[in-house]
Amino acid sequence: MSDTSLTIDNILAPELSLCRIPASSKKRVLESIAEQINQHDGSLSETQIFNNLVARERLGSTGIGQGIAIPHCRLEGLDHVVGVLLTLEESIEFDAIDNQPVDLVFALVVPKEATSEHLELLSQLAEKFNERAFCDRLRQCEDAKTLYERMTAADG
Repeated sequence: MSDTSLTIDNILAPELSLCRIPASSKKRVLESIAEQINQHDGSLSETQIFNNLVARERLGSTGIGQGIAIPHCRLEGLDHVVGVLLTLEESIEFDAIDNQPVDLVFALVVPKEATSEHLELLSQLAEKFNERAFCDRLRQCEDAKTLYERMTAADG
């Protein structure tokens, strides 16, 4: 891991920002995330990512409320953090803390030996997603390019 500090724009690739994807369930969203990461980097196991995300969800939902979920997990053999941003075509049940359906998802897959830096990244994400106007701007995106640009814009 390099010593550059982890920020959203250096863990999120434009091709891992997906707009209005169809998903009928929490399981399907987690499958999509694993699929996208595997397509982006074939050395990462789709099955292992999916299983690790599901195992983490079993500990407690990563639905943080206000229609937002931040599923995350650790992955053996990973040497960098991978972020995936999705807006969903329709809101889905995610067992969120406020019992509201989710339509905005930012997944985080971190190396097995994740450091406090990774916790800091989760905190940055939660802070950004706490701003309703920011979330509304993401939800209004019609295409992946705009979604990526809005997510990584310095002004949030």
